[in-house]
Amino acid sequence: MDFPKYNGNIHPDEWIKDIQKFYYIWKTTYKEFLEIAISLVDPTIKLPTEIRDIEELRNALKEDISFTIFKNTNKRILQALKYITERKGGNTSNFISNFRKLCYNSEINDVEEQKKYLFNSLPINHLYYIQSEFHNKIKNVNSNNELIKKFEDIVVDEANLITNESVVALKHVATGKYLSSIKNVCYETGSKSQLVFVGSSEPDPNSLWKILLNEELATYNKTSIKLQHVKSNMFLATSFANLFNGITLLYNYYESPSTKHTEVNCCEYGNSWNFKRSKLENHQGYLKSNDIINISIKKLLKLFNKNDKSGNNEQIEFLRSHDIQFTIGNDTFQEVVIHNERLGGNDEWCVELIKQA
Repeated sequence: MDFPKYNGNIHPDEWIKDIQKFYYIWKTTYKEFLEIAISLVDPTIKLPTEIRDIEELRNALKEDISFTIFKNTNKRILQALKYITERKGGNTSNFISNFRKLCYNSEINDVEEQKKYLFNSLPINHLYYIQSEFHNKIKNVNSNNELIKKFEDIVVDEANLITNESVVALKHVATGKYLSSIKNVCYETGSKSQLVFVGSSEPDPNSLWKILLNEELATYNKTSIKLQHVKSNMFLATSFANLFNGITLLYNYYESPSTKHTEVNCCEYGNSWNFKRSKLENHQGYLKSNDIINISIKKLLKLFNKNDKSGNNEQIEFLRSHDIQFTIGNDTFQEVVIHNERLGGNDEWCVELIKQA
């Protein structure tokens, strides 16, 4: 078995801990062990003539310029260290192991200083969430273990965030079925566009939707979303035909097959949809997997005309399903509509993350 030699590229404390294993295993005398340890130090490192014990050897190694260079090198590597999430090809376990090792090698033991290095390792662009959460959660942290635990908690939360181009399934809470569409299967009434319904009680290819945002994360009460049906590439939408009443151009929305609410369909362009946390009107923060939400759209009623004094140009309507069904050929489907009635259980949708972008 080879003895571990010391050449200034390992922390003296770690090296001494390694060679002490041999002392305990072979039961040599302390004097013999010390002589062996001194002989393992690279000759370019100058030691005092007389070293009486292992602590004096440790101190001598730390006083040599090689140890200063070693610490500064590790500190520069620590400054350059960058965290990458698993969805971007990173490995959190390896990152934390490297971070702690570099702090140890640099002798950065102060937790406040460790916080600064850990924060600086976070990417600036696509992980604003982690950066903001990091500041909030580490304020009262006073140990390395607690710091790493808080960081891991944030990373776990980040893995559940709905990001731009995430693929999700939307489960209708009341019936336990998923918002779905089928490529090239269209309504026989109304717009005759590609139909939307709630179907399977498990996610399947027809129930997968890509969320498109104008920013990296979906923020409650701020961000609007587009929902693109993965299998058909069509977008969740409502449709209308124009109707002129002699004064104003009105938007005459198509009716749903059964209840005659406003039809929801899939088409080439689609609408922007808003979302809010169900039963929590002013909830702040970011949309995450398993959040239960209400999904709404700003429905335009007519083209603005300053000569038309008849009222509002728009109203908010919410995405709803229920047990009411309609048929196309020999197939039966559960209806999906938008409405402006009082919100209830039929308006709740659970967002299930299938794949982050």
